[in-house]
Amino acid sequence: MPEHIKKKLQDEIEALEYELQHELPKELKKAVAMGDLSENAEYHMAKQRQEYVRARLGQLKKRMADLSLINMANIPKDKAGLGSTVKVYDSTKDEEIEYKLVTSEESDVAQGLISTTSPIGRALINKRVGDTATVVTPTGNREMEILSLTTIHDEAS
Repeated sequence: MPEHIKKKLQDEIEALEYELQHELPKELKKAVAMGDLSENAEYHMAKQRQEYVRARLGQLKKRMADLSLINMANIPKDKAGLGSTVKVYDSTKDEEIEYKLVTSEESDVAQGLISTTSPIGRALINKRVGDTATVVTPTGNREMEILSLTTIHDEAS
């Protein structure tokens, strides 16, 4: 897993844990001191925030675990996969476009960084040069022919 992604996730986890352990208990204590909890908006908001923070922490910790399990040996050397740079000809737009397949945390469409879980990313995964990928979009299907491919293994060597 790239170090900057690990740090980004870890920073968010630490911030949420601090909020859960320090800030939310103070808010709940203050709300309880106001009396009648059944009509206490501050109390209900703090409880909802507490539930959200717990759920988000669970998601982030699971994502960290999933990312740490990525095995570079399992990423194909001759097909598009995580870390690959793929140049395609989009027949719908009649243009050549270059995409880099990245994790969802790194994606930035404006810079050509496409998540492997996005519709385009899913269509390109496991394709070789010369293959055609069909991307299902709300406006209809887009056909993309793979013109060139550089895998993460090619870039490492």
